[in-house]
Amino acid sequence: MFHTPGVNPGLRERAGRWIESGPVQRVIIALILINAAILGLETDPDIMARIGDWLIGADRVILGVFVVEILIKLYAKGLRFFRNPWNVFDFLVVGIALIPASGPFAVLRILRLLRLVSMIPKLRFVVEALLRAIPGIASIFGLLIILFYVFAVIATGLFAKDHPEWFGSIGRSMYTLFQVMTLESWSMGIARPVMETHPYAWVFFVPFILVATFTILNLFIAIIVNTMQTLAEEQQKFEEKTITTVVHAESAQLHQDLTRVESENQQLHQDLRALREEIRALREELRRPG
Repeated sequence: MFHTPGVNPGLRERAGRWIESGPVQRVIIALILINAAILGLETDPDIMARIGDWLIGADRVILGVFVVEILIKLYAKGLRFFRNPWNVFDFLVVGIALIPASGPFAVLRILRLLRLVSMIPKLRFVVEALLRAIPGIASIFGLLIILFYVFAVIATGLFAKDHPEWFGSIGRSMYTLFQVMTLESWSMGIARPVMETHPYAWVFFVPFILVATFTILNLFIAIIVNTMQTLAEEQQKFEEKTITTVVHAESAQLHQDLTRVESENQQLHQDLRALREEIRALREELRRPG
């Protein structure tokens, strides 16, 4: 399936095993890290003035290695290459790096560092857990938006007159509440100045922080942790199922082999019995007087 005419399937399989082997993958990871360091050094004008040509040359060589890697994988797997989402991700990242870019778009080259996510299993596991947690995160995010809107309307109605720079409109109130939720200078920078004109403003800020910061944000963490735990359990069950399947298959094969050996032994006994009968008959015939 998906074999190119005139191409040796065995060669494709060997190329696929080689490019995905541990040593080659470790070299690719090292090149990704080196490339990230090079891109960081290219942001320094003094370094670029001294060894800029070497850095640009090394960057192009490493990009060429990445392109060759993708081409080998395409050669080895054919259209099956695009069935794996992580392969598609690598293909897009390398493809973006090949697009001629200048000015602000040149920074897109740093996206190559994201390939580490697809190549390191633990990072890939975290990303898969985050993607699977998106429905739950979206629900909590919707609840947070409703909470922000309700408190922003209340804050605008209460504090807009005396503190228009913070609560002069719904937008300003929501941004101020976002700062309060992050606990960045919320007390000395916002709450206490507001309490100078509204002594009971703490009745507004304290419940908001308790609900938004210590409850809603922790729900995000809880959903992500629960998803990671569920994904880990599923992977463990899959591995156990795979091991069980392999053990059952090997047991069935062993049973078949034992059955065949037993059948062969029975046939051998029958052949030996028949041979004894023939020898006995031959002896009796030789003993008869001629």
